[in-house]
Amino acid sequence: MEPFVEVNLVGLIMDQVSKSPVMVLKALDGRKVIPIWIGLNEANAIAMELENVCSPRPMTHDLMKNIMQDLEAVLARVIITDIVENTYYAELHIEKDGQEKIIDCRPSDAVALALKNHAKIFVTSQVLETSVLADVFSNVLSGEERINQWFDSLSADDFGEIEQ
Repeated sequence: MEPFVEVNLVGLIMDQVSKSPVMVLKALDGRKVIPIWIGLNEANAIAMELENVCSPRPMTHDLMKNIMQDLEAVLARVIITDIVENTYYAELHIEKDGQEKIIDCRPSDAVALALKNHAKIFVTSQVLETSVLADVFSNVLSGEERINQWFDSLSADDFGEIEQ
């Protein structure tokens, strides 16, 4: 198995029990889905990017993108590297002048920046295999068509109150 598996963000949902947003990632080469609970601010930033909504002033992830552009650095990719006691870890891989810097960050920030910078998102094979809820979500949402049907069936009420 490859050490990294490319994933994409298939959507954001609201966990009605914890009232927390959940970022749902799906492996491009398989049917495995990884749910990651995130904060409201990060969910808002991701939702704004998915909907191509610009804020009148730069938000945190916009600021980070602007800093990288001004420093002529490129976000090459993000990798969700580990899961320890249900906490996910991620890295930003930033390239400048032929050198790569790796910066530790939260997966939600990594995904928000990846979306803003059109960078690829990866997870390690270990994360894909050890994400406890990935199998539950994957079985419930098996098949691209069922995932699309499930997202299409959601209404605004299913997402609770996320201010944008």
